[in-house]
Amino acid sequence: MSRIGNKVIILPAGVEITRNGNDVTVKGPKGELTRPFAPQIQINIEGNEVTLTRPDDTKESKTMHGTMRANLNNMVIGVSEGFQKSLDLIGVGYRAQLQGKKLVLNVGYSHPVEMEAPAGVEFEVPSNTQIIVKGSNKEVVGQIAAEIRGVRPPEPYKGKGIRYTGEYVRRKEGKTGK
Repeated sequence: MSRIGNKVIILPAGVEITRNGNDVTVKGPKGELTRPFAPQIQINIEGNEVTLTRPDDTKESKTMHGTMRANLNNMVIGVSEGFQKSLDLIGVGYRAQLQGKKLVLNVGYSHPVEMEAPAGVEFEVPSNTQIIVKGSNKEVVGQIAAEIRGVRPPEPYKGKGIRYTGEYVRRKEGKTGK
């Protein structure tokens, strides 16, 4: 029994779902998302409620049921509210700035690292040590945030680097000299 797959998705005002073959399109105030879905999962739209059902209890149908429901729910949330990830720069001289749509990071290298925002994603820099990645697609927002963090991941001795807001970095004790 799939507990997640059996949950009902409530559509907020202004969100529409259409299915064309295997592709499902969700339109809302923050944009439009399209994703291919498994052909064996049926999507039933009644008013502002969406339910997903599977035809049988094979292993493949069971695994796809909860996954497809979670993906569709993330699409609905993305086009209505959007997603965001927040990152902090920790280290002396580490800073970020926005030049147009380009994010420029100075994180201890001999050169600044520039990152371009893909379509549907935008960067915000409220202070020079904080970055916010916003967008309607949860996967893309998470991937871009991970790529930014990958420029200078936090190191365990001094804790310097780029980390998610609220992320705990386990610190190590340094060498003890005699």
